[in-house]
Amino acid sequence: MKTTFRGGAHPKERKDLSENAALLVFDAKGEMVFPLGQHIGKPAKPVVKRGDPVLVGQRIAEADGFVSAHIISSCSGKVKAIEKRRTISGAMLECVVIENDGLYTMAEGIGEKHDISGITKEEILSLVKEAGIVGLGGAGFPTAVKLAPREPDKIKYVIANGVECEPYLTCNDQLMQLKAAEIVEGLEITLKLFPNAVGVIGIERNKPKAIEAMRKACQGKEKISVLDLPTKYPQGGERSLIQVVAGVDFPTSKLPADVGCIVDNVGTLYAIYRAVVYHEPLFSHVMTVSGDAVKNPANLIVRDGTSFREIMEECGGLKEGVTLKKALVGGPMMGLTLSSLDIPIHKTTNGLLLLSQDENEIAEAQMTACLHCGRCTTVCPQGLMPQMMAEAAERGNLERYEKKLYGLECIACGTCTYICPAKRPLTQVFKQVKSEILAARRAAAAGGKK
Repeated sequence: MKTTFRGGAHPKERKDLSENAALLVFDAKGEMVFPLGQHIGKPAKPVVKRGDPVLVGQRIAEADGFVSAHIISSCSGKVKAIEKRRTISGAMLECVVIENDGLYTMAEGIGEKHDISGITKEEILSLVKEAGIVGLGGAGFPTAVKLAPREPDKIKYVIANGVECEPYLTCNDQLMQLKAAEIVEGLEITLKLFPNAVGVIGIERNKPKAIEAMRKACQGKEKISVLDLPTKYPQGGERSLIQVVAGVDFPTSKLPADVGCIVDNVGTLYAIYRAVVYHEPLFSHVMTVSGDAVKNPANLIVRDGTSFREIMEECGGLKEGVTLKKALVGGPMMGLTLSSLDIPIHKTTNGLLLLSQDENEIAEAQMTACLHCGRCTTVCPQGLMPQMMAEAAERGNLERYEKKLYGLECIACGTCTYICPAKRPLTQVFKQVKSEILAARRAAAAGGKK
């Protein structure tokens, strides 16, 4: 194994705000809103209608296709509406709206422990699919699909991603300290699907308590080890982890399974454990609330469908005399700006940052022409040339951007933007160009079908 991946940077961690805040359960009081598209792939189809009673753990929308995932109610109550609501992306998407009765009555059969000593691979995959589990590291790829590659015997590593390299975020750190044994059992369950694989748990060295807890939970587990990693962003990126653990590099056109790896966030592995052992579907997860504007930074176990505003209020609201300038979903490097706090969280929401300053506005005011210093190239974990990519994008030369500079290999980690002394919005440019290229491809494909 390598000691680290290519490139990377060291942004200010800001984890001190919440790293000692123990995980607390938060039960929402207001209505719950469940977008039907909380995952990569096709949105789910509702299986309830207005006026229907629902229970915690009940399926309210079912997967619509191979790459899709069930949506599970996190509260009990009555379906209020099925309508379009504003979501994290800013788009208006179809949602199931539930009038929360505050009782959180559980559906029958959920939470009962099962003997899994003789469980089959097919049963594991079925339970994971029925639970509606998706990747909780941010991407939201349906986990049952990920765990069923064409050639499972060729998988060499199942990598548990406990890196949590984004600044501010600390919820996975707390989850590993609190639920280490369960996460390791989730990893053992996953390894049952891949007879030739070993498990590797990757954790950055700025989480010594989590490393200690996970190593203790791994004692006596011959096929599982903990790998402590240098603290460097984006160490938690799927490809960065694979570079270190498996020693291989691969283009974004390939999947980790193509190079013998399966990567799952530690939260996902905990959800697998709950699904297989307790038949509990995914309706809650951990997230961090932090930033210099919030009164009480926290790590919470939250129910899907809860509004960001309720979560902020649970953390004491804003500090006295502080104006909220920016709210981000996730971390500052790859997070999305919220247009409103009256928007529901969903399965992949791992953080809410409440900030008194907008770093993008500050950078825009300081921006100069490119200095041609090459720093962006030295930190890019994909080995790309962001300076040249930006020049091609500005000139509208999308063919050079894609074919000569491999611009679509950009993972939008934000490292180049962070390091740029000229304060150029490189990542934003690359996201825009990628969307234009992919839109042109879709239009060409649609034209060819006519």
